Amino acid sequence: MKKAPNYFLSIFKMKCPRCRRGPMFKDANPYKKLKLSHIFDMPETCPTCNQKYDLETGFWYGTGYVSYALAVAVSVTTFIASLVLFGVNFNDNSIFWWLTANCILLVLIQPWLMRLSRVIYLYFFVKYDADYEHHKPKEFDHHQ
Repeated sequence: MKKAPNYFLSIFKMKCPRCRRGPMFKDANPYKKLKLSHIFDMPETCPTCNQKYDLETGFWYGTGYVSYALAVAVSVTTFIASLVLFGVNFNDNSIFWWLTANCILLVLIQPWLMRLSRVIYLYFFVKYDADYEHHKPKEFDHHQ
């Protein structure tokens, strides 16, 4: 049996949750073309294990919640870092400097966050299968 690729590394490398080897996006660089069609350009199935990525119509709508949670996590992290490093407080304008910098950062990393939210969301539904060559890919069960 093959050694399982690292869970978190597979997420950040945006690999298929089932085999953790196949790419989830046709182009690894989300910034190559700043168009939604490019940012979300995914093969229908994993080229390595044949796992279908879009499990059902409207499946990706749930990624909005994941993307929101990631944006909040980034914002909390930058706020705490600014608080510790620069002494951000509410008594002067430093809170507005943090807010501006945080907004700019969120806009700049948005293409990556959008992709990462898809990867994380799919990882909730499709589990790793070390023996994926001998098992059928997961299909969405409408009776759950």
